[in-house]
Amino acid sequence: MEVKAVSKYLRVQPRKVRIIADEVRGENAVKTVHLLRFHTSKSATLLRKVLISAMANAQENHGLSPDQLRIAAIQVDEGPRLKRMQARAMGRGNRILKKTSHITVVVEDYEGEVTVKPHGTKPKPRPTFGSPARGKKAPAAVAAPVAEAPVAEEVAEPIVEESAVEAPAAEVTEVEATEPVAEAGTDSQEETK
Repeated sequence: MEVKAVSKYLRVQPRKVRIIADEVRGENAVKTVHLLRFHTSKSATLLRKVLISAMANAQENHGLSPDQLRIAAIQVDEGPRLKRMQARAMGRGNRILKKTSHITVVVEDYEGEVTVKPHGTKPKPRPTFGSPARGKKAPAAVAAPVAEAPVAEEVAEPIVEESAVEAPAAEVTEVEATEPVAEAGTDSQEETK
């Protein structure tokens, strides 16, 4: 059942009321009343009063619960304009038009929540860090403390990991330096002699 409330000759521009009306059309009436209470514009205050009046009409005249009401339609029409004059230079005057509005709010009862159509796209899956598919290694688990082994006198050779992507590294041979290296200054003197 649809119930309406009308408020006429409100001193607010219809364009400004339509901005707020587009935001709340089709919403739950009680929720909208609470939202409009904290809106800063004059048009939201006036629209809230008309909405409360429509809810009261539905409750008193038709016995409908305010919690089961939603806004079916909001119509904002332009009322008569108030013409005023503003003095300008050399005896001229500018016309000022003060616009008025007629606001009509229609509420209807409905069962349950308003259903929202799905938008048709699925959300992307969340990335999993350390998955083998991405080529990254899984994070190593924290190992339990290991008892220290006795230190051997010989130094073990460093372990070099070869990856499948890189080319094999050239073998490195160790060169033992048995002869002391001569100083740079003495070599240059011997060559000149």
